[in-house]
Amino acid sequence: MHLTEPPDGTDEDAARAEQRQRALDEDHRICDAVEALPDADTMHAWVTRFALLADPTRLTLLLCIHAAGEICVSDLALAAGLKDTTTSQALRLLRAQGLVATQRSGRVVRYRLDDETVHALLHEVAGQPARL
Repeated sequence: MHLTEPPDGTDEDAARAEQRQRALDEDHRICDAVEALPDADTMHAWVTRFALLADPTRLTLLLCIHAAGEICVSDLALAAGLKDTTTSQALRLLRAQGLVATQRSGRVVRYRLDDETVHALLHEVAGQPARL
């Protein structure tokens, strides 16, 4: 029997009609799922953000910056419980990826969040207990 043939009223036809409807419903879900995927550049940007956030040191620094607003390296290292050099290395990477920006005031360089999406994510992370 082809999908275009009308059913003849048997239980087998009813089962096939139900199966066809399930397939159409699934097909719709598949199309919705595919349409929800971002383009390759957007996907890469999200993967990069999540990779940066996946490191405990970088996430700690970002959460501290999120709470402080603007903060210098030595104060940030103290708040995060890290060495200045470790903090500087992590900040260099975060700055290169555009998550933080700097503001110089004489010899003091202060860091602030520079990615609104990460800012919003950190706002959620800071206010929620972790659940898996």
